[in-house]
Amino acid sequence: MTTPYRRIIADGLWSNNVIFSQMLALCPLMAVTGTATNGLGMGLATTAVLIATGSSVAALRRIIEPEIRIPAFVLIIAVIVTLVEMAMNAWLHDLYKVLGLFIPLIVTNCAIFGRAEAFASREGVLASAVDGMMMGLGFTLALVVVGAVREILGSGTIFANASLLLGARFGFLQTTVIPDYKGFLLLVLPPGGFFVLGLLLAAKRAVERRRGQARVTGAEAPQAEIQQITL
Repeated sequence: MTTPYRRIIADGLWSNNVIFSQMLALCPLMAVTGTATNGLGMGLATTAVLIATGSSVAALRRIIEPEIRIPAFVLIIAVIVTLVEMAMNAWLHDLYKVLGLFIPLIVTNCAIFGRAEAFASREGVLASAVDGMMMGLGFTLALVVVGAVREILGSGTIFANASLLLGARFGFLQTTVIPDYKGFLLLVLPPGGFFVLGLLLAAKRAVERRRGQARVTGAEAPQAEIQQITL
């Protein structure tokens, strides 16, 4: 089975987005998206795991017996998550102190195991790596958007403490959007993630419905012209 790379990119970023289409990995979404920076950190860590897992499973798929593929996939994912956790603890320790509790839970992320089973176990290494990267970037995009909305409405800031993740050079990203804002605690807490996610899902469905209607209208137009010519 081979999948065109354009389709892989479109699936990962939009049409089969982990959060907005598959509705997977909602636990980390609710837990860490109190700020856009936390969402970006978790998203990039998950992207690294998706790329490494997809590549490893694709490379080993011919020597892993079908009967033991599930424990083998879990073992591969656990090893890679452990390496990512150790790397984050070594080089991004300040961010690790915030997200460290949630990093081991990447092992239980349904999206990672799902891509290993549904895609990497059937495709080549390069295609699986691209699929993992696109799924990871789509997941990261969703976490950053949800985190940004929750942070702006909940605290009046955006990308607070971005220097912890990206370094002092990116401190300019830390912006106060609403000065002297008292904050809205509910949006910062996990239940606020449900409200924001619901609004974003509704917006995505509205865009897709509008695009679908536009395609139907575009397809009907030539038919109408043909009928007029026939008459």
